[in-house]
Amino acid sequence: MVKKVAILTNGGDAPGLNAVIRAIVKTAETNGVECYGFIEGYKGLLKNEYIRLDSRTNASGLLHRGGTIIGTSNNTNVFNYKVEKENGEVEYQDLSDKCVQNLKEDGFDCLFTLGGDATQKSSRDFSLKGINCIGVPKTIDNDVAATETTFGYNTAVSVATEAIDRLHTTAESHHRVMVLEVMGRYAGWIALESAIAGGADIALIPEIPYDINKVIEKIEERKRDGKNFTILVTSEGAKPKDGDIVVKKVLDDGKGLDNIRLGGIGDKLANDIEKLTGCPARNTVLGYVQRGGTPTSFDRVLSTQYGAKAMELALEGIFNVLVTYKGGEYGYATLEEVVGENKEVGAASGNTAESNIRKITMDNRLIKTARDIGICLGD
Repeated sequence: MVKKVAILTNGGDAPGLNAVIRAIVKTAETNGVECYGFIEGYKGLLKNEYIRLDSRTNASGLLHRGGTIIGTSNNTNVFNYKVEKENGEVEYQDLSDKCVQNLKEDGFDCLFTLGGDATQKSSRDFSLKGINCIGVPKTIDNDVAATETTFGYNTAVSVATEAIDRLHTTAESHHRVMVLEVMGRYAGWIALESAIAGGADIALIPEIPYDINKVIEKIEERKRDGKNFTILVTSEGAKPKDGDIVVKKVLDDGKGLDNIRLGGIGDKLANDIEKLTGCPARNTVLGYVQRGGTPTSFDRVLSTQYGAKAMELALEGIFNVLVTYKGGEYGYATLEEVVGENKEVGAASGNTAESNIRKITMDNRLIKTARDIGICLGD
């Protein structure tokens, strides 16, 4: 029987993390289970740093709070951990056995991993070492496999939509092309859905490499219709047909991590458009505003149901799964299904040939809707 569980939040912060923690804690307490939280994700698991979580004290008043009360880490892969030796040399070590030892000595019956594809990849790898893991899909990018909606995504889309609303007034007043660069990495969910919600004219996503000539055609078409302004939303991972993604910086966080920091496609598009049309173009990078602050009511409910379902699965003895949301119902998928072909222990997730991240397919209803209402997708 499950009597003592632990939670960790890993990867980038996202609205709804605290709501999931709250739901797990409350459901655990209802069933006589003790709940703890590791500090700063897998880093805390490695250091064995954790705190008791209690709905009467530190796990109270969390529904509206952004971020995570137990901290997070987005540069820790304990299966390929970067260690600097005394002589200055760097080597990579598999320190996962230390984490397993910590969990067993602490007496935890289950580990809840709140995070995106990289977090769930490590969760799957721990499951192979005999740890009972239950993943909860967190990312504003909405790209975790096997589930339709990740918590944090709705809030990010809402923030991006409000930004588009505000950019409309400036674009129309100054007869400009206003570019909005949003997050999403290798999936275009935020860009496409906010473009539809905000009434944008052009939406560029990683799944459809764009032809700059098609973008220019849309801008010129609007001019002929007497509309001397255009709103373009681009995902940070969008790329031209004859080019590649724009990389802002290459990090050195370690093996098994996505060390590429995207950014700059918005500036490139604004410069190209101004050069080719003579029309003034400006870029706005929305950045971390998308994943900070108060979650929407949708994300609060989604997060709460995810958390409660996760604890329910633990009580039923169903482990090594990801809680899923499909067709309005909460269920689960195996972690093996979530990682797909990315089976190598300690390997990176994300933009690799083996990755199983959820991208927009061309038969998705959002694509058809965008085309129906005249949004140019750059193809």
